[in-house]
Amino acid sequence: MTAIKIDFVSDVSCPWCAVGLKSLEQALAKIGDEITVDLHFQPFELNPQMPAAGQDIDEHISQKYGTTAEQNEQSRQALRARGAEVGFDFRMDKRARIYNTFDAHRLLHWAELEGRQKALKQALLQAYFTDGENPSDHAVLVRLAGQAGLDTTRAQAILASDEYALDVRQRERFYTDKGIRSVPAVIINQRHLISGGQPAEVFEQALRQIAAGG
Repeated sequence: MTAIKIDFVSDVSCPWCAVGLKSLEQALAKIGDEITVDLHFQPFELNPQMPAAGQDIDEHISQKYGTTAEQNEQSRQALRARGAEVGFDFRMDKRARIYNTFDAHRLLHWAELEGRQKALKQALLQAYFTDGENPSDHAVLVRLAGQAGLDTTRAQAILASDEYALDVRQRERFYTDKGIRSVPAVIINQRHLISGGQPAEVFEQALRQIAAGG
């Protein structure tokens, strides 16, 4: 059996990261036990300067990409359809703002040490994109940590401090220094890069090829 390491570089406020993760999970389900996968979620902030209060999402997207309200709506429809294809429910009516995600990344770093990182990542993506919750709100983060099987008292203590802040900054810098400018960026065995929310077939083919030494 071949062992493969996957570094999934992403942000919890990145919709295509939710799509990409679902596609990757579908690919891994098809591969089954043919390949052993060591999956790690690595931090990337789409908006590192975002203030605590966040920003209206339409305003933010229009300012960042120079798009019109009509173009933004078209993008939302396409994203909703793509999410439905992979089994992820984007509830655009509940997601009105975009927020700072640094504290969420700090909790994800801790969750990795506790062996609960994937569960927390999934909870964070659902909380923001499906339930419309604020991923910078400490009360939300503590509750999601508990849902992911983590100690809520410990989560609260981490959020009340700057614990793991340096670790997250170092990892963010590592990937930006390697040229990662957009996410999701799926890095296999620290050598092969798959960018964007690709279909499951793309991930499956790449994993099988890499496992075969191709």
